[in-house]
Amino acid sequence: MPVTSEATTLWFGDLLSGTGTTSLDSSDAAEFPVSWAARSVGTSGMTNPEELIGAAHSACYSMAFSNGLATNGTPPESLQVTAAVTFDPAHGITGSHLLVSAKVAGLSEEDFQRLAEEAKSNCPVSLALAGVAITLEASLA
Repeated sequence: MPVTSEATTLWFGDLLSGTGTTSLDSSDAAEFPVSWAARSVGTSGMTNPEELIGAAHSACYSMAFSNGLATNGTPPESLQVTAAVTFDPAHGITGSHLLVSAKVAGLSEEDFQRLAEEAKSNCPVSLALAGVAITLEASLA
């Protein structure tokens, strides 16, 4: 059965001096302040769409990779996944880099890299980001 998740942003002012808040409506888990400055130059204490996409990508990839490892008969002890999403004000979102560190017993480096790449290619957020470069750096801890 499909699940629809919702988030809402309330924005005040123009692009350059305005600010807003983005709330996770479906879960009611959090509300985040957002601004153009946070997006274009980085501002402490505020988030931006790319950081939120990074959160979605790292969570989705973790789920896809853990499933692939378990299906292979080598479930992970742990996965740490960072998704670094790059935004260029002149060109938009230009890519997502997945940095993965995993503890997995009984798995060769070759199989680990193959499964890591399969998860990158098949994770639903990766598929949604098909218009940008997605790179992967995965290591067994």
